Amino acid sequence: MPASLTCSQLTFAWPDGTPVFDGFQWVAGPGRTGLIGLNGAGKSTLLKLLAGELTPASGTVKVTGEVGYLPQDAALDTTLRVDQALGIEAARTALHAIEAGDTAEEHYTAVGDDWDVEERARATLDALGLERIGLDRTVGEVSGGESVMLRLASLLLRRPDVLLLDEPTNNLDLRARRRLYTAVESWNGALVVVSHDRELLERVDQIADLRGGEVHWYGGNLSAYEEALAVEQEAAERMVRVAEADMKRQKRELAEAHEKLSRRVRYGKKMYDTKREPRVVMNARKREAQVSAGKHRIMHTERLADAKERLDEAVLAVRDDDVIRVDLPHTAVPPGRTVLTLEALRSRYGARVAALTVRGPDRIALVGPNGAGKSTLLRTIAGEIPPEEGEACLHVPARFLPQRLDVLDDEESVAANVASFAPSATDNAVRARLARFLFRGGRADQLVGSLSGGERFRATLAALMLAEPAPQLLMLDEPTNNLDMASVRQLTTALASYQGALIVASHDMPFLRALEITRWLRLDDGVLREVDVSLV
Repeated sequence: MPASLTCSQLTFAWPDGTPVFDGFQWVAGPGRTGLIGLNGAGKSTLLKLLAGELTPASGTVKVTGEVGYLPQDAALDTTLRVDQALGIEAARTALHAIEAGDTAEEHYTAVGDDWDVEERARATLDALGLERIGLDRTVGEVSGGESVMLRLASLLLRRPDVLLLDEPTNNLDLRARRRLYTAVESWNGALVVVSHDRELLERVDQIADLRGGEVHWYGGNLSAYEEALAVEQEAAERMVRVAEADMKRQKRELAEAHEKLSRRVRYGKKMYDTKREPRVVMNARKREAQVSAGKHRIMHTERLADAKERLDEAVLAVRDDDVIRVDLPHTAVPPGRTVLTLEALRSRYGARVAALTVRGPDRIALVGPNGAGKSTLLRTIAGEIPPEEGEACLHVPARFLPQRLDVLDDEESVAANVASFAPSATDNAVRARLARFLFRGGRADQLVGSLSGGERFRATLAALMLAEPAPQLLMLDEPTNNLDMASVRQLTTALASYQGALIVASHDMPFLRALEITRWLRLDDGVLREVDVSLV
């Protein structure tokens, strides 16, 4: 039977009672599915339910075929040998024993039909760019990105019917990402990938958009999804305008009906006071008018309620992926001003920079393979790590946003954290600035420890950009990792309006292109070089 995944009336909540799914329905068959949605929508939770890592409170999860699951941040045991991490140790050991002349039955049982296990393992490692990794090396000898690819290799060797990938490109450099794209393109079974990586999502067959506990399906890749969504949103906004016009008309007609009925009441009272008609006739007319007025009022009130309901439904159909608005004139740097100089610098782990000068509002992309030392170089420039040799001189106020997002105090509110970075700002000023980063009203009083990944990122970015003195150099280390696409768009918009100098370490090429990078620096083999974008 072809591979498939089915969820029927699925209900799941966290131990504290927070609901994630209620009566959730899902059906996916063969092909590549890109699962997208806002941070906190439940994408990773859904993959864990499909993989059997979590158990639903009610409903069923049915998967046809064997499942291979690559979680987002699962680390391999560093003491394992590579063949153990790949799951081929027993078959490989038995194969070597048979080749050495040991004909014990258990060796043949362990090998089964997998006589070419070593050749397949090496071919899989080669295809994923891990050709230099021997099967007898330990996992502790490989980089973080290589560890992710090693986990993927172990899944591909098992040849599962269903492959579930959760943000697989987060810690991969450009070369490894391209290898993973090739592996995804050649996958023949059912594949579900959670990702914000645009280039990866351009290689799927369909998009599943998880929003509000429901999945909306769109045929085609990410570009096709965005085109279809744009058409939907245009129609939804048009329906809002129609519903608003209808609402205004119903309000006007209700007001006119009230005025008309008031005139009738005034006329009836006048007739009654002047006794121009017999009292029995006037009383009958009064009762008739009251009944008619009641029916009229009910009719217009119901029409108004219906119009309001239609407006509410129309508004719900319009997505509210707000945009961060940044207006920080004090971050502006004149074009000729020196921002940063590096002289004969050697950072920890050996990255060398003969000389580098950053001037004015330069927008610099720092690229290079995993383990090259990009994060260490940024931390050295930021003053968190002393250089081994040479010097890094900052000539303007600077701020550094690390991958770990550990800048803020989890026990304090968003507003309190930002206030600590801008001690002279009033509470009203802090909250007004936070509103531009989408922390409005009570959201500014949330504890940082309770924020989602995307919210925490926005809070950290707000604290750094609103700091005193205003940063004229902003350094970001892999800022799009773990962000949904709406958050990436918000970050891109915020950085587009930032007027200072920018250094961004990232493997996310669509994101870097959107920032209108002016200089590309590549750190490789311990040496920092300026390169043309075509050589990245």
